[in-house]
Amino acid sequence: MKKLLAVIAALFSGAAPSAQPNAKVVTSPAYTLNVGKAAVFEFKSQKGKLSVVFEDDGDTGYFYALDYSATEQPIQEAMNIYDVHNVTDKNKPSVVRIAWSPDGTKAGLWINNYPHAVFDFTAKRGYCRTNFPPPGKWKSHNFSWSDDALKFFQ
Repeated sequence: MKKLLAVIAALFSGAAPSAQPNAKVVTSPAYTLNVGKAAVFEFKSQKGKLSVVFEDDGDTGYFYALDYSATEQPIQEAMNIYDVHNVTDKNKPSVVRIAWSPDGTKAGLWINNYPHAVFDFTAKRGYCRTNFPPPGKWKSHNFSWSDDALKFFQ
């Protein structure tokens, strides 16, 4: 747990949306989220063609992996982050942050400094606390969570 907290603190110690000094992880600005109120936050990879989107449609929160080089359908995968009716502190504003790994091929989602999901575009794998829904395109793995996914952001 100490290692996990250290990774989170290091990731989001800066206020600006940029690579942290002497580091290569790129973090988004802090987005304010009111759970259950429609919102969409996109953060593109420093590599250009890859992107991730967090969306709250009023009923659910989803994290999407996009590859804009796939012209027919850029959405590669989607992971359920929460169902609004199950969020206990939905009446309090939350902070959403997205981070890209140094190689620009892994993206993670943090809500209130808690890691919820990671997409690994190279391995075509996702890691998610809910492990739902089953992968659509990236079928070689399920979306079960592993703290090992956080190593991409160290």
